[in-house]
Amino acid sequence: MITTPNADGIKRVHSFGLEYAEFDINIGMDLPFIIADKENIKAACRETGVSVGAIGRWGPDRINSNGIIESELENEKMLIEFASFLGCPVYISGCNFVDELSYYANCTYAIEYLGQLIAYGEKFGVKICTYNCNWNSFVNCDPAWTLIHGHLPALGIKFDPSHSLAGGRDYMAEAEKWGGRFYHIHLKGSLYVNGEHIDDPPAGLDNTDWPSLMALLYKKNYDGMLAIEPHSPTWQGELGEKGIAYTVRYFKNLIF
Repeated sequence: MITTPNADGIKRVHSFGLEYAEFDINIGMDLPFIIADKENIKAACRETGVSVGAIGRWGPDRINSNGIIESELENEKMLIEFASFLGCPVYISGCNFVDELSYYANCTYAIEYLGQLIAYGEKFGVKICTYNCNWNSFVNCDPAWTLIHGHLPALGIKFDPSHSLAGGRDYMAEAEKWGGRFYHIHLKGSLYVNGEHIDDPPAGLDNTDWPSLMALLYKKNYDGMLAIEPHSPTWQGELGEKGIAYTVRYFKNLIF
């Protein structure tokens, strides 16, 4: 489950009987402060038996009209080292689109940037993937996947069907085409009525055809993690806790 990047977050994941945590250390968060707490986080992992399954970073600019933003590249290298220290196998990134550049130039810079992350991750045993959310990233669906992932065979995808639905795309078709490149999956519910997005209820209480998607993931031999993402203003407090517990029960019936 996605949780706060600290020891308390690890303990919260453990309270739901789960084995893996995801840390999302996004734009505006204090990277040095979080990374400085790594010993306490590792101790909480040992105490609870919970491992960190993925670390990701959403939102920052990674390229500009001159190419790679070196300061952000260094931030992500620090997070890859952080992931390695915690024994985390997957790091999630993205790449913004620069309006004054052509699509070709954007793809070229994105390939250069993500290629450097892949090379750095290989030194530390951490795989790199891109998120399919559009939060300051255009590397979230085709044709970017065909161009960028097609050029970088080691680059994976963090897949969340809710983003496909929000973009008006067929998540099953995307999973059928790209499921062999999925490194990580988010479980976030999506509720639409008359084509309008209403809420993001717990996965399993929504419009997503999770059993069919899971069947397709089995066909693609997916062996990564399924990360619960609580994401609803409705499902908060006691109701939110019950919603997470429901999703845990629901997906346990789909995991063999």
